[in-house]
Amino acid sequence: MAAPRKNLQRRSTLAGEAAAAAAEVESALATPAQREAAAFFDVDNTIMQGASIFHFARGLHRRQFFTTREILGAAWKQAYFRIAGVEDPEHVADARNSALSFIAGHTVSELQALAEEIFDEAMAHRIWPGTRALAQLHLDQGQRVWLVTAAPVEIAEIIARRLGLTGAMGTVAEHVDGVYTGKLVGEMLHGPAKAVAVKALAERESLDLLACSAYSDSYNDLPMLALVGDPCAVNPDARLRAHAREQGWRIRDYRTGRKAARAGLLLGAVTGAATGTVAAGVALRARRR
Repeated sequence: MAAPRKNLQRRSTLAGEAAAAAAEVESALATPAQREAAAFFDVDNTIMQGASIFHFARGLHRRQFFTTREILGAAWKQAYFRIAGVEDPEHVADARNSALSFIAGHTVSELQALAEEIFDEAMAHRIWPGTRALAQLHLDQGQRVWLVTAAPVEIAEIIARRLGLTGAMGTVAEHVDGVYTGKLVGEMLHGPAKAVAVKALAERESLDLLACSAYSDSYNDLPMLALVGDPCAVNPDARLRAHAREQGWRIRDYRTGRKAARAGLLLGAVTGAATGTVAAGVALRARRR
């Protein structure tokens, strides 16, 4: 098991470095008043209710880009990993490779155009006003704000642009001359890979991480949250809430009532499954000819 874990660690590092390199920094912005401070926001259940890739996948499904059976099959594998807490390296690799085969040969421009459409119809109204206000506070203070998500970087960039944020880091799918090869650059931008991406970006942008803030709903993002001087748990899962209380971190919950909170946690566990293999391929499958 040592070799697969080392390989996963290397892929996570590569994914983080690739995400940082692909992050779009808005060069037209005025020089921030706080050059060394910035904020990093997770997307799913933090900025947006539910999983962005799930909403995107539903939009593609309505356009008959893939069958219900295909998306449910991929989502089930990811749900099993989350519920059982066991990820067999061979099983994960098989699921990941089979999903990636769907995007090979299709263009980046096609994905971007579809993401624009689907954001308007399925994502815009799911942005949490409270979290959006937190991001705006950082912008008003002259800080830069980046999204950091396991969702494909093409989707993350659109969300960031529509919200007026500085840029985004997400999972990078390899493409040559604007056409997807069916491979990822490293691994998904998840867990430790997010921390690598934030570190790389901080070095490139001369940021002081102790002056920075990070926001997430998930305990899986603890590596990123622990990097900064001002971590905040937003709509947190039970483990993150407990950890945040223990550490004295800020906690913000924009879900209304206990029932809504439970529903939000369930939505994160079930629809969030799509963020795994689906993010890599099934949700990005282009229109059948």
